Amino acid sequence: MMNSLSWLILLAVLIFVEVITLGLTTIWFAGGALVAFIVSLFYDNLILEITLFFVISLALLIFTRPVVKKYLNSTRIKTNYEAIIGKEAYVTATIDNEKGTGLAVVDGQEWSARSVDGSIIEKGSKVTVENISGVKLMVKIKKEGY
Repeated sequence: MMNSLSWLILLAVLIFVEVITLGLTTIWFAGGALVAFIVSLFYDNLILEITLFFVISLALLIFTRPVVKKYLNSTRIKTNYEAIIGKEAYVTATIDNEKGTGLAVVDGQEWSARSVDGSIIEKGSKVTVENISGVKLMVKIKKEGY
């Protein structure tokens, strides 16, 4: 009976942590604790309970977490930040990382820009947005034929 109470307390703690963090991590271990709790009501075998706790928790974590995350994030809209990575931009002021200068226009918006590899990119060049660091586009020269 003591094992049952321990599993029930662990279950409550894990659910509480999940509600606070919403990280989709401890909920899977709560599932394992629930199974261990149910088994502890019928069998008094701590080794079996602990084994089931870990096996069920890890199985839920590995196999169901990716599916749940996919469906929970399916309506998520990309921000401007994410949407412009990989797009083509037009350099409107020469990009020179050492001087801290450079501007580029992408989707009609002008951004400060820096070269990913440190090279100087002349005004009028076409570049590809590789990433964004703070409020600066990190770009590389666009190769012809892409």
